[in-house]
Amino acid sequence: MAVITGLRLVLALVAGAVAGAVPAAAFAQQGAEHTRLAADQIGAVYVKFETSCAAAVRDDFNTGVAHYHSFWFPEAIKTFESVLQRDPACAMAHWGIALSQWGNPYAGIKNAEVVKRGSATIEKAKTTGAPAARERALIEALALLYSSPDPATHRDRVLKYESAMRGASESSPNDVEVKMLYALAITQTALPTDKTYGKLLQAAEMLDPLFMRMPQHPGLAHYIIHAYDAPPLAARALVAARRYASLAPGAPHALHMPSHTFTRLGSWKESIDTNLKSADAARADKDPNAELHALDYQTYAYLQMGSDRAADGARTRAAVVQSMPGANTFAAAAIPARFALERGDWDAAAALTVQPAPATPHTEAITHFARALGAARGGRPEAATPDITRLAELRDRLQAMNDAYWAEQVDIQRRVALAWQAFAAGRTMDGLAQMQAAADAEDATDKAAVTPGPLAPARELYGEMLLAAGRAREAIPTFEATMKKEPGRFRGAYGAARAAEVAGDRAKARLYYSQLLDTAREADTQRPELQAARKFTN
Repeated sequence: MAVITGLRLVLALVAGAVAGAVPAAAFAQQGAEHTRLAADQIGAVYVKFETSCAAAVRDDFNTGVAHYHSFWFPEAIKTFESVLQRDPACAMAHWGIALSQWGNPYAGIKNAEVVKRGSATIEKAKTTGAPAARERALIEALALLYSSPDPATHRDRVLKYESAMRGASESSPNDVEVKMLYALAITQTALPTDKTYGKLLQAAEMLDPLFMRMPQHPGLAHYIIHAYDAPPLAARALVAARRYASLAPGAPHALHMPSHTFTRLGSWKESIDTNLKSADAARADKDPNAELHALDYQTYAYLQMGSDRAADGARTRAAVVQSMPGANTFAAAAIPARFALERGDWDAAAALTVQPAPATPHTEAITHFARALGAARGGRPEAATPDITRLAELRDRLQAMNDAYWAEQVDIQRRVALAWQAFAAGRTMDGLAQMQAAADAEDATDKAAVTPGPLAPARELYGEMLLAAGRAREAIPTFEATMKKEPGRFRGAYGAARAAEVAGDRAKARLYYSQLLDTAREADTQRPELQAARKFTN
């Protein structure tokens, strides 16, 4: 029954994610002019983190922890710094700063700059005041994360941190906040290839009952959304997702996080609504990283609804925001690529401008993938070669950086591009075989927290290739598999409907065309796919 009741933290766990795309130095700039929010705007009234610091700073310390629970790291750091100003002997304030400097725990390998900064901070925690035994245990545990700047040791350090947090939690079995952080530590160690979800279910056994007891705690709601961020489990996060934004309505990330669940369920309108609020909050806080993240999710949702004009508006805003310091390089690359690929505008995809990203090769790969796919599907397979070659170089660079997750994802993109190049060049069987293998490889992994979904799901692309090869009957279950994993996708529903129509299965064609029309009932443009659906169903 553990599989039924447990939580699953999807591969947010190994992703090079949102915080990972932002230089740590930008933390000091983001939110610098932000007015401190009332405790009920970030859920601080429900945070009770006991410390030996002065009683006068108790509320501020809880506020800092509440900021952390909503991954509002710049605000958390500023709040813990204010605690130190009032109580210089508060070692746990240094701990809070160091915890926040680590950033998004699901953001993959931390660079040397992050480790160096956090190491210096945690050393201050070790030498400040006279922390209690519980506090010393938390400080020593966190120090393990910062014990080496070598990226090759990242996973080992995370595993050691998990072990130390287990000890801290077992020593304070009734401490909800410590137990929550221990559960968070467990989920950091989960591997994207582990389909038994062992680590995730271990964390779930702690998080689930805590949320039942404390449904207004912002950290629990947040972590549960991440925990169910997987296609077969997403519906179980709806209560937390629909509650979280109201628990911390002042935090941009809290306003965004519900859309992880909404995206998994194909609830596009809900995703758009919460990300509009998140983008507004991020813009007010002068946080381009968070705003671009919300804009990426908006763009993805708009495109599934056929709301191309609205998506273009988000793309236009993103083009402005991406020039700001601390911008999210993943979203900056993904948004224009999505806009071209989701609409099947192959010429636009092939003409995308590459923005080099030395620190995050996987974000540069986004554009090369879209360009290669656009060239091949636009009838110019030879033009895809330079971008495919660059994808191999970026994969190798990621391997050298010990970033196994993104190295694999970029290699899957390379393989997809090669498959379409072969298919477009007339090597039909070769293309199909390569595309099936790439789809199998992608199905063995999962999306990262940084993205609402793949730029173009490999299984869906395989269905489109089968359909183009005249194998419509084989394409139907291929599209159906995509629709199960990525419900509500425009191209998935259309592909299934068109394949069924070509195969002569009018009942399935009507079912899937109707689903497409329902998903796109608020479309603001008339894509040919929608015209075909209306013609068939009428």
